Formats: sequence, structure tokens, C-alpha cells
Amino acid sequence: MTQKAQQEAVRKPRILVVTPEITYLPTGMGNMANHLTAKAGGMADVSASLVSALFELGADVHVALPHYRRMFHIEVGNLISDELRVYKSKLPDTRIHLAEDRVFYYRDAVYGDYQGDTKLALAFQREVINNIIPVVKPDLIHCNDWMTGLIPPFARRLNIPCLFTVHNIHTHQVSLAAIEDNGIDAAEFWRYLYYMRPPHNYEESRATNSVDLMTSGLFSAHFINTVSPTFLKEICEGRHDFLPPQIRHEITQKKRAECAVGILNAPDPGFNPAIDRLIPYAFTPETHADAKRRNKRILQAQLGLNVDENVPLFYWPSRLDPVQKGCQLLAGILYDMVSSHWEEGLQIAIVANGTFQKVFHEIADFHRFRKRVAVCDFNEELSHLAYAASDFVLIPSLFEPCGLPQMISTLYGSLPVAHDTGGLHDTVFPLDVPNNTGNGFRFEVYDSPGLQWAMEQAIAFHQLPGDVKSAQISRIMREGLVKFNHAVTAKSYIDIYESMLKRPLVNPF
Repeated sequence: MTQKAQQEAVRKPRILVVTPEITYLPTGMGNMANHLTAKAGGMADVSASLVSALFELGADVHVALPHYRRMFHIEVGNLISDELRVYKSKLPDTRIHLAEDRVFYYRDAVYGDYQGDTKLALAFQREVINNIIPVVKPDLIHCNDWMTGLIPPFARRLNIPCLFTVHNIHTHQVSLAAIEDNGIDAAEFWRYLYYMRPPHNYEESRATNSVDLMTSGLFSAHFINTVSPTFLKEICEGRHDFLPPQIRHEITQKKRAECAVGILNAPDPGFNPAIDRLIPYAFTPETHADAKRRNKRILQAQLGLNVDENVPLFYWPSRLDPVQKGCQLLAGILYDMVSSHWEEGLQIAIVANGTFQKVFHEIADFHRFRKRVAVCDFNEELSHLAYAASDFVLIPSLFEPCGLPQMISTLYGSLPVAHDTGGLHDTVFPLDVPNNTGNGFRFEVYDSPGLQWAMEQAIAFHQLPGDVKSAQISRIMREGLVKFNHAVTAKSYIDIYESMLKRPLVNPF
């Protein structure tokens, strides 16, 4: 073995995680780690947990993300000359690589309109391809969603192993000409892109044959994953007709080639009732009973509901989107559920935004249910309190790539009532009190009667003796802490990395 080969064998593999959003980074990764928070969804949490786990293991992990100055609370206009000089300098010890372009600097959110998002994605990928990858020289690249879809084709051209994670089934299409105009020399790797029709040659396709960004990432990546095993299975079985056919085809091909898996996301570590500073009364699996009753009284008072710690309280945590989240199923049975359980005092708290909010307001007003049904805009503090106060959480989604509310709810001792689909199938298991198994209530047929049946099962559980309920909730909370955490998620990704690299991430010697 040559000296160079020996050095290469000893050197830790270098991992580059490319993500448009992240929640936090370990302080040891660079001088700006504490400032970097840009979140739109679960991708930010997964990216943060994975990077942190790799860093804590001692792996050589690097991160590429857009430089969202405003979201990072960096106002360069307020810096004095010396501060600006330090800020502009490229510090050699950092593992954080910020894609620089004015298109990122003054944004208030990760995503916006279609045209703006495309411009953002191309600028981000230009910087990663032209400037960050040549500096980092990674052994493996991990990309996330359509905004990084050009990087797996580039990595394929350089023969760098690439993992592509599908968090949401969204995609954008753009021409080769637009890619070029944004500073990316696609001619280097154009054969590894996915086109909307078969390309004859580069020049013929340049202006008239659109490139699909998400599908290009899927097509060229060496390995892919969705964010739950069942959602991957459903895609390959053609269960969701809203999926673009090219995306379903490429995911199916990867699955057939044994180059695709499903890995569940996990909630942010801040969702833990033992340490949650946003709830009035913290609690553990052993102390939940009294604390949840106290939190329930506080939530009821804040929302204008009847204050009664003994009534069954259902919480709606997701955006009110009738296309995916199933809020119309609840609207269809809301009157029947509240009126048929009037004596039990059934209550429903909806803390969510969305187009369907108006419908619930109208139902509550028409039937004079305001003491039983509360509807208000999403608020982070109120959301945490609702998890800590409620008995059950409603998640009747038509489809769910992963879902986090059902995991969060078990951590807070609030049992999920969910449609049997995607990530909900992988995380919500029918409660069986005699056998001491399960953690919630699942219904299979996606309609209002199906949801009503599951809610009735939940109410039947609520009517059990207090000691029986308390024992089950304690068990469910303990099991949730073990199953639904970032360490479990990170280990699954690390296993894929090591399989792709065919060696450990950290030298055991």
C-alpha cells in the first residue's frame, strides 16, 4: 500500500450535508453556529440532529446552507468597520459553509412564491457546486429535497457518493438555459439530469426541454430515502395519485434496485414535558396525571372553554388544510360528537391556521359551542400547552410522509387519533389495554365516520378507571421517549453513510 493510500485509509470520511434549512448547529462547528436558525418544517430538525450526532461522534461533518442574514439576525449595516472586516473574513476552522448571494440576505422565510423559490434554489446550488464542494472535497454528500436536486447529478459526474432525502413531494422545473444563466455549467453533467422528454443533445434541449429538479436528484443519487417506511411503500404501490409520475417512477426504480429506504423523522428535543419551559406544569411519565390536569385547566381558561379537568379534551395541532390534513372530516362530525357527548363535556381545541378555520368558527357560532369548541390561530406557546393539557390529538391526514404531531403527543401523554397512512402507520399503533400495547387509535377508511369511530374509541378509553389510564399513559410516554428521538433517526442515517462509504465514519483506533 502506498503512503497516500495509507493516509487515505486512516483519514476520516468527510461528509457534506446540503440543506436549505436547519434548526441549530453544535457550537464547536464554527464561529457562527449559535446564529444559524432557518426553519420551515421537519427538514430543519432532521438536518440539525444528524449534523449534531455526527459532530459528537467525532466525524468530519460539514454543512452547506444559504446565508439568510436576516433570519440569522445578522444586520451587517449595524457593524462597525472592524466587526465587518472580521465578519467578511473566511475563517479556516469552520465546518459551516454559507452560500453567499443577495437573494438570501434579506428574506424573512425559507420559502415564498414559486418564481422566487426557483431563483433561490439555483443560487444556492450554484454556490454549492462552484465554491463549496471544491473547498470541502467531500467523500459523501447528503442532499435534501428539490432545492438541492442539481447536486446529485454533479456528484454523480464526479463519482462522489450521494444520498438524497425526500421530505416533501414538491418539485420545480427549469430550463438548461436558466440553469446556465444562474452561473451553473450544466454542460458538465447534463446527461445525469432528468428531462420532461428524452433529450437528443444538449443544444436541442437547452431552451425547450425542462429539467425536473426533484426527479433529477432522485435519478442521479446513489441512494435515496423518504421520511417513513410506509410512505415509501405507498409511493411504489401507486397509492397517491397527486404524485407526479416521474417522481413515483424514479423512487420505485431506486426501491427495486435496493437503493431506497424509509427513515422516520423525530421531534425537536425541546418537545419534552419534563424540561419544556413553555408549559406551566412540567411532568414526567411518573408525574403526568396531576400536572396534565392543572395544565388542562389553564388551557381551558385561556381558550374560553368550560374549566373542568375531568372532561375529554381533543387537540387539533396541524394546519387546517383540507387537501392533506383531513380537517373536513372533523367538520362533518363536529356537531354529532359534541352533542352526543354533551353530558361527558367533550371539548375540542383547534390551535391552527388555514383556509378551513372559518368553517370551524361558523359551526361553533351556529350551534353555540364556544364553551365546548375553541378555534384560534397557531401560537407556539399555546401549542405546547395544548399538547400538555389535552387527552387526545387529532391527525386524520389523507397522506402523511412522516408527521411529527403524533410523536410529540405521545411524549406529552396525549394519545393520537390518526388515519392509517404513511408515517402515521409507522408510529401510531392500536391501543390494547389488556395486553399493555399500542399508543393510540387508528382508522383505516378515510371519511368522517372513520374518524368518528376512532374518537369514540378514545372516549371509551377516557372512561376507564383513573389508575388504568394512568398506567397506560405512563407506558406510552416512556416508550415514546425511547422510540421518537433524534439519536434513533441519526443512527439510521449513519448506517446508510457507512454502507455507501464501505467504512466507518470514525476511525475506531
